Amino acid sequence: MDQPPLKPGVTGVMAPAGLDARSAAILREIVEQYVETGEPMGSRTLSRRLPIALSPATIRNVMADLTDAGLLFAPHTSAGRLPTERGLRLFVDGLLQFGELSEDEREAISAALSASGRSLEDTLAEAGNLLSGLSSAAGLVLAPKAEGPVKHIEFVPLGAGRALVILVGEDGHVENRVIATPPGLPPSALQEAGNYLNARLAGRTLAELRRSVSEAMAADRSTLDILAASVVEAGLATWTGEGRSASLIVRGQARLLADVTELERLETIQHLFERLENDETMLRLLELAEQSDGVRIFIGAESGLFGASGLSMVVAPARNALGRIVGALGVIGPTRINYGRIIPVVDYTARVVGRLLG
Repeated sequence: MDQPPLKPGVTGVMAPAGLDARSAAILREIVEQYVETGEPMGSRTLSRRLPIALSPATIRNVMADLTDAGLLFAPHTSAGRLPTERGLRLFVDGLLQFGELSEDEREAISAALSASGRSLEDTLAEAGNLLSGLSSAAGLVLAPKAEGPVKHIEFVPLGAGRALVILVGEDGHVENRVIATPPGLPPSALQEAGNYLNARLAGRTLAELRRSVSEAMAADRSTLDILAASVVEAGLATWTGEGRSASLIVRGQARLLADVTELERLETIQHLFERLENDETMLRLLELAEQSDGVRIFIGAESGLFGASGLSMVVAPARNALGRIVGALGVIGPTRINYGRIIPVVDYTARVVGRLLG
């Protein structure tokens, strides 16, 4: 379900289409109670909290209408009501109130991400930590892998058909990636592959190196043993290739497991972690971010990303000074995450990360 972006700083105060002011006020109170405590709310509690004077009997009638409309439901153990995912969506689209971060909060986020002497990977990991800490959920940061000039490549055998690729950039940044190797590959082939690439680096980026090597190998395969050639190609494809090449950093996974009480929920979260490791999932995250300039909220299975209910995702694009998307970041948590707090945090952090990646 494609949802319009939300712009932090805009406060929703009007009743959504199809709801009168009384129904909107009751839905808002129930959702806010749910976000705060996770507990259902009954008519007597509502009568004390509502800004308008309504009797418990009137409130029960309105709650019944909201339940019939699919916006509320009654859990088995309580006469109170909880919002459905549809009710949460209506709340987010028309009733949610949120504002800007304070200047102190902005400065704290900028300072944490702009600390000198730290690698880009560490900076992105810190962004994930920040999002997780500020939202009490799992923070996601999706960013392109390094594309600067390469100074040195080395292949280290790991056994069982795997090798570690060590990539050293001209700026001293080091990346490590694990690749698959052909069965029975001798260590000499790994050394030969490294020597072949290092002799052709000449300050090239990996994209440039791949094009050059592909052309040379296509012209004369005899210049490199077939086994070593497969390692060369796999090592380069780790970082480059047609389309987007990106890395996903996830921080705060344990927060999603903190209140797990049902096996079904635990299995849902485990499946989510598995999907986050999939390249298609990373591309989908970027696609979701690219669809708007603002923050997007996906409740339950709306994003089509995880196919799971009980979880929500808030995602925003990271854009550089030219407006080009250079990554995406967001938060994944239970449907009762504090949307009003998380939206401005994700929005501002995305802008800071965009500047850093620009």
